[in-house]
Amino acid sequence: MNEHRYPDADIAAIERVIRERRDMRHFVPGALPAGLIERLIAAAHHAPSVGYMQPWRFVRVAAPENREALYRIVDAERQATAAQLPSRAAEFLQLKVEGIREAAEVLVVALMPEREPHIFGRRTLPEMDLASVACAIQNMWLLARAEGIGLGWVSFFDPAALAAQLGMPAGARPVAILCIGPVADFPAAPLLETSGWGSRLPLEDVLFEEHWKVGAGGTATAY
Repeated sequence: MNEHRYPDADIAAIERVIRERRDMRHFVPGALPAGLIERLIAAAHHAPSVGYMQPWRFVRVAAPENREALYRIVDAERQATAAQLPSRAAEFLQLKVEGIREAAEVLVVALMPEREPHIFGRRTLPEMDLASVACAIQNMWLLARAEGIGLGWVSFFDPAALAAQLGMPAGARPVAILCIGPVADFPAAPLLETSGWGSRLPLEDVLFEEHWKVGAGGTATAY
């Protein structure tokens, strides 16, 4: 008997929210429930971080003109990405990659400046600060899904342009635009899967025993 184990119902709920989390792009009008944005950020702030450095910083973007500037930055990168996908450009441009104008809330998540002195756990893997921020965003994603609220992680932007738009200090690095808000529904499978863009790899292609499996390492998406 493991005294630290959660009840079966709690474990089932955790597994369910992991399976049903979706990267959302389509939002419906409406505000978040009172206090939810603060709870989402608190969930992020409880994420693990390398060396306990807590490298995440959040900028809440509400002003229409500021959101429109973010939209233009994202659309410029969307067009640039399409240009690098000559065989799938038309297909790619049919995909909705953001919900900046429609979402109830928009948060920009960034790495804090002056990260270089933090070498605990980063001496050989400096990118662990980014991994810590990704854990924070995943916490938000799971809580949002449990609350029936959509969250989409937008990564189509020039980091320098976004940092300049939001007045970030030198050394800060934006890594995500999060669009958060009510949605009409949650699809049964990820959008990029149902649209035919890619498919989830089978577990045997990503789990190896003792050594890397020869011939493994394929990707879920054909570019």
